[in-house]
Amino acid sequence: MERPDHDLAFMLQYENIAWYEDGAVRILDRRCYPRTVSFVTCRTHGEVAQAIADMVTQSAGPYPAAAMGMALAAYECQNESEEKQRAFLTAAAERISTARPTTAKRMARVCETMLAAAETAWRSGASVPEAIKRRAIEANDSRYRKIAKIAAHLVDKFPDDGTILTQCFAETIVGMMLRESKERGKRLRIFCPETRPYFQGARLTATVCYEMGFDVTVITDNMPAFVMQRERVDVFTSAADAITMDGYVVNKVGTFQIAIAAKHLGVPYYVTGVPDTVHPTIGDVQIEFRDPAFVLEAMGVKTARDGVKGYYPAFDITPPELVTGVVTDKGILSPYRLSDYGARDAYEVVV
Repeated sequence: MERPDHDLAFMLQYENIAWYEDGAVRILDRRCYPRTVSFVTCRTHGEVAQAIADMVTQSAGPYPAAAMGMALAAYECQNESEEKQRAFLTAAAERISTARPTTAKRMARVCETMLAAAETAWRSGASVPEAIKRRAIEANDSRYRKIAKIAAHLVDKFPDDGTILTQCFAETIVGMMLRESKERGKRLRIFCPETRPYFQGARLTATVCYEMGFDVTVITDNMPAFVMQRERVDVFTSAADAITMDGYVVNKVGTFQIAIAAKHLGVPYYVTGVPDTVHPTIGDVQIEFRDPAFVLEAMGVKTARDGVKGYYPAFDITPPELVTGVVTDKGILSPYRLSDYGARDAYEVVV
């Protein structure tokens, strides 16, 4: 069977996101990609958790990294008794899942699924690290196939000669929507805000679009309203780090202001993903604040005078009244009717 990451860009291939092999997890360093193609090699699950915290991998990248990190944790303790292995893996799951606070509940689901794979391996006498790795790959397969369905619904909203504005790096959905558009013969122009301070839009989204053969233009983060108006943007779309059951979208900071401009200009905003049952209300979400020093520089080059202060919320919150629709694998839902989606698998984190 053809693997579901076929025909996607380099950084969306499983092995180039995060991969466990021979007692190590290799993670593509997205902090320097695409100018430098470099991998961070983690020899312990703690190093995986630190890589996630340090933004070595971003967007949906931390989820397969977490799964592969659990395989590495199993390798670390494989010579211990089953009781000690169980305690070690439980502690590893806690450490990995809390590496970044805003996505902790999603990450916990990933780790719980890998713990279940370990339990099955213990009962059958199989290799626990390999059992977890297999479950991680199966989860990737399932997630990519689900996102392909989401992409089909999203592309329904794209004109044949459309102009699309994205935000940050929507990971797999970017590749899938472009693959689907290419298969349908749609010719798209993509505008990518740069997404400071890590520049995910400029470096990651734009690279995926370019590698997959689409016309892509990078803009600064203060240009979306002008571009939507001047370039006649047809659709604004983003993924989400959380979609709460009461219809709020938590995504890379800047999404809220683009959604406001889109509403004013009559540009529909479609967010892709599935409702997070672990977040019944927006009050349940903790917004992560990162090192403000990053705001005072650009790719390691200081831009502000010494002594001035920075402010760095990693995410913002877009209310449901600014969201045209939530695009799921089951169709496009109103942000006010997310309970219609129903239950989902524990590792079906969709980005």
